[in-house]
Amino acid sequence: MPQLNPGPWFAIFLSSWIIYLTIITSKMNNFKYQNDPVLQDMKKENPQPWNWPWI
Repeated sequence: MPQLNPGPWFAIFLSSWIIYLTIITSKMNNFKYQNDPVLQDMKKENPQPWNWPWI
């Protein structure tokens, strides 16, 4: 049965995964973080109490 012989298709399968993992993933990672993360201010703001006019 030819599908059990890994000779013809295993090299194509392995080379396509190597191309995928090296070239395509590096191109995709360039689009992952377009903006640098910005640190937020560490000071805590005091919340204002709500105004309930109907109470």
